[in-house]
Amino acid sequence: MEVNLNILEIKEKIAKKEISSREIFSFYSKRIEKFNPKLNALIKVFSFSGEEKSLEAVPMAVKDNICVKGKEITCASKILKGHISAYDATVIKRLKERGFFPLGVANMDEFAFGSSCETSCYGPAKNPWDTSKVPGGSSGGSAAAVAARLVPFALGSDTGGSIRQPASFCGVVGFKPTYGRVSRFGLIAFGSSLDQIGPITTNFVDAAYLLNIICGFDENDSTTAKKEAEDFTKYLNDDIKGLKVGIPQEYYPEQLNPQVKAALEEVKAFLEKKGAKLINIKLAHTQYAVPTYYIVATAEASSNLQRFDGIKYGLRIEEKDLTSLYKKTRREGFGQEAKRRIFLGTYSLSSGYYDAYYLRALKVRRLIKNDFDTAFKEVDVILTPTSPTPAFNIGEKIDDPLSMYLSDIFTISANLAGVPAVSFPCGFSKGNLPIGAQLIGPHFSEGVLIRTGFAYQRNTTWHNIIPEFKGS
Repeated sequence: MEVNLNILEIKEKIAKKEISSREIFSFYSKRIEKFNPKLNALIKVFSFSGEEKSLEAVPMAVKDNICVKGKEITCASKILKGHISAYDATVIKRLKERGFFPLGVANMDEFAFGSSCETSCYGPAKNPWDTSKVPGGSSGGSAAAVAARLVPFALGSDTGGSIRQPASFCGVVGFKPTYGRVSRFGLIAFGSSLDQIGPITTNFVDAAYLLNIICGFDENDSTTAKKEAEDFTKYLNDDIKGLKVGIPQEYYPEQLNPQVKAALEEVKAFLEKKGAKLINIKLAHTQYAVPTYYIVATAEASSNLQRFDGIKYGLRIEEKDLTSLYKKTRREGFGQEAKRRIFLGTYSLSSGYYDAYYLRALKVRRLIKNDFDTAFKEVDVILTPTSPTPAFNIGEKIDDPLSMYLSDIFTISANLAGVPAVSFPCGFSKGNLPIGAQLIGPHFSEGVLIRTGFAYQRNTTWHNIIPEFKGS
């Protein structure tokens, strides 16, 4: 079977009985057996069952913070080891109904806290282009699995760039929909006002097809938008003549990696050649995005993670009294980065600091959103780098939290504003590492992002290049 077949092509072959689901699952299972030990992208692999056979299913990978009924879900944390999900997340339910089933669970940063996929209790995932490099985070396992063609696609979650940044590092398409487009029911929360589930694919055809399935109102999630379903595949054409593309100078600083800058210049040239108009814009409050995000996100994380105390979920360290049980369970269950973010969030929410930190961050968040609202009165989409650099070395930033946090500098504003964004491959560095470009659009403009990205992808071949697994 050809590894670069898109989902529709696979389904067509099944329908024509040119290939069976059993053969498809077997094909990807063999790739997992061969390549996953080098990558640690998937932390659990499921055997092919009669249920998948009867439904003529297509396999997928699911990030370890999205519930799959009857399967262990741990968020790559010791504190949830042994916890079995009692239900399917809404996105899983909808995908199963359309003939997709999980073949494996993807590695991630613990509770999605990270930008490198190194904080997992299962050990770091590795980049298939160079296994001495990180795949990005927190959905690093999902992105690495798709890039290595261990599965046709994967689901990830994006709180501050956790789909897009690893997609950039691994050379795949990572789509963060508008906040509220996709149900978060069954997603173990990191930052409830920021989190969004989205697909990681090799191409825009698959991204559009999957968004058709997972988008839409869900009565189990009060934050989903009551918006009519849309056929995103209708945007799969390469007519972008007259498209107004915003170029924010704040996203192209002098210190931007020159190879990233060169790749983005080629994207700009392509868009102009196709008839798009490039317009310089200002997103003035971008400089405050990182501190704003890390106050809001850690505050919400502190609140969400208080439920993990050894009583109801996962790990439980028995002690003589309740307070000791709480302390020891959390001490042994949470990793260093999780503890760091809980401390930061609890501090910013504490008496005497709430107004100085959290409330002020919310006000700046509004200013960041206003910047986007103003810009989108003038342009249709915004083009930026996804990451300031290609993938960095494993261990390079793990002991330097500030440097690690700055890896998300180009992605977190979209989460703060709740707007959709997508990363797609646009070239390679001199070290043969993928480089990603990012498109950001107004609320509920996924179609415009798909049309723009598809126009670029239809005329390039970056997305069809498969890693050769170099490195340690």
